[in-house]
Amino acid sequence: MKIQRATLLLLGACLATLPVAAQDWPYYRGDQGGSGFSPHQQISSDNVGGLAVAWQYRSGEAETFAEQLPHSALEATPILLPEAAGGHLVFCTAFNQVIALNPETGVERWRFDPKISLAGDRPFKCRGVSWWADSANDGEQCGQRIFTATHDRRLIALDARNGKLCAGFGNKGTVKLYTDEEGFVPGDIGSVSPPVVINNTIIVGSAVVDFVRAHTPRGTVKAFDARSGALRWQFEPIPLDATAPNAGQWPVDAVAASGGANAWAPLSVDEARDLVFIPTGAPSPDYYGALRPGDNRYANSLVVLRGSTGKMVWNFQFVHHDVWDYDTPAQPMLIDLHRSGKSIPAVVQLTKQGFVFVFHRETGEPLFPILEKPVPQLAVTGEHLSPTQPASTELPLLLNHELNAESAWGLTPWDRGVCAKKIAGLNNQGLFTALTESPTLMLPGSLGGANWGGGVFWPERQQLVVNVNTAPFVGYLKPTSSAETGEHLPPAGKTMRITMAGTPYTVVVESLLSPLGIPCSEPPWGKLMAIDLAKGEVLWQKPLGSVHEMAPLPLPFDINWGTPNLGGALMTAGNLVFIGATMDRRFRAFSADSGEMLWQHTLPVDATASPMTYQRGGRQYVVIAAGGHHMYQRSMGDYIIAFALPTKSK
Repeated sequence: MKIQRATLLLLGACLATLPVAAQDWPYYRGDQGGSGFSPHQQISSDNVGGLAVAWQYRSGEAETFAEQLPHSALEATPILLPEAAGGHLVFCTAFNQVIALNPETGVERWRFDPKISLAGDRPFKCRGVSWWADSANDGEQCGQRIFTATHDRRLIALDARNGKLCAGFGNKGTVKLYTDEEGFVPGDIGSVSPPVVINNTIIVGSAVVDFVRAHTPRGTVKAFDARSGALRWQFEPIPLDATAPNAGQWPVDAVAASGGANAWAPLSVDEARDLVFIPTGAPSPDYYGALRPGDNRYANSLVVLRGSTGKMVWNFQFVHHDVWDYDTPAQPMLIDLHRSGKSIPAVVQLTKQGFVFVFHRETGEPLFPILEKPVPQLAVTGEHLSPTQPASTELPLLLNHELNAESAWGLTPWDRGVCAKKIAGLNNQGLFTALTESPTLMLPGSLGGANWGGGVFWPERQQLVVNVNTAPFVGYLKPTSSAETGEHLPPAGKTMRITMAGTPYTVVVESLLSPLGIPCSEPPWGKLMAIDLAKGEVLWQKPLGSVHEMAPLPLPFDINWGTPNLGGALMTAGNLVFIGATMDRRFRAFSADSGEMLWQHTLPVDATASPMTYQRGGRQYVVIAAGGHHMYQRSMGDYIIAFALPTKSK
């Protein structure tokens, strides 16, 4: 058995180290470490201007789920299976249907519908599925599998070749991701990001309901046998009892009153080292921490576990005692950092706060300095703020944290003056200013900075590219007895008023806008930024998005001031960075060298997803999902669109 296990680990390690070109795009972000990079270069900065639609597919969900569609987002990035698994292009829809397409034509090959429960208030979305090859059963049914985790808290195994349930996994192909003791309340907890597989163990995080109450489901991370579905281990970010390593940072009363600290962002794995990298979110309630004194260890952290056992290897907390909704939002990026002629196994974590943290992958040692800096202490009665917060001090900040009356922006002296007066009246002590009963500047807001789209990394160049949100917000806590109720996760631009049940407060958050409806900070309000990680220097930064469709009346020309953005980028050896993400229906290609925009295409609806690429039949394709987003309050759809260079006529 030891020999067989060693052989399987060796095979897994070899597969994990194969260049993406050998496998094309078999994982959510190309590889298991989330680099978002492809060595394909048929499409290059020299010819990208000729890129055109190769095929377009519609899932039909715009009609099937017409009533629920405004409360959804198509955030999927397809994966391309190897020929042994069928050679399909596979993705999940917002409502967890799993669909396989012909990668050269977009014709549907098979579809699986889990028929999820539509109950609850949490938005419907699915970012991806995972593929696994059973080295002991490759030629038989379910020797090649697709795993998907659903909105209604199920883990499902499908035969990758035909989309049929794998009967030997769990109960006829399905594992419940909750116990009878834990229970399940529709809409309280589910899955958004794809599960990950490490050496025959499949690991699943969770997305929980935000803001609405103090006590929410805990963010337990669960690991299952990829063949049988049997539970192998689970990690509890919130202690179950006084013997847990983090019990000192979670008083007994806090454990009963809180929840969350869940891993809703994508996970990463290093199969050769048997490591799984877990970015955890904020504990509940998000904006009020009096019920959970202490640093709330393992929340807002990067937690690194042994994939085979779930044992802790190392961890780092990015926010102590979070009251800002500063989840760890992005997939940890596993890279090799070049320094002094050596290659160091590293992990890069991007944050909503706009910091870039880099650690040694095996030990957790910071590879760039991190300092604990004093932060503001003004807070509501009963709050227990941390006196310091960690900051990455040598790598560039993704956004400016400062906004004052003198730096207010407007189209005219009048609206600039109104903005200056607004800003002057805010509680504004810099990053980590906690919400009080007085209006408080939130810069960044809970969108970041960086968000779930994360970054992309070109290994040879040591180049990191990330899309960033920079628009300011205003928030405050209003005593519940006098607060109005409002929408949970309202559309962009609308005021969020959510009563946090179990606390004395309702949280109110709104954009900091001028009377003309534009942000009070200087544009860009969304940008694309490139950093040389080896040198720690900014290479370029460019506005991302045009606001021409955000005006009261759409304008016939672009205004490139940047827009809020959700989704990620794709970088290729063709010297290109592809990205949608914006509120203008555009899909763009930028020069990786300079940041110059080289190509753009107007999509039917916004593309709040990360693109991917592959090569088939001698032709390179770039694929993006376009379905709109519930937060954008714009048109919705159900498109998967592939682009390629025109074929040469014979």
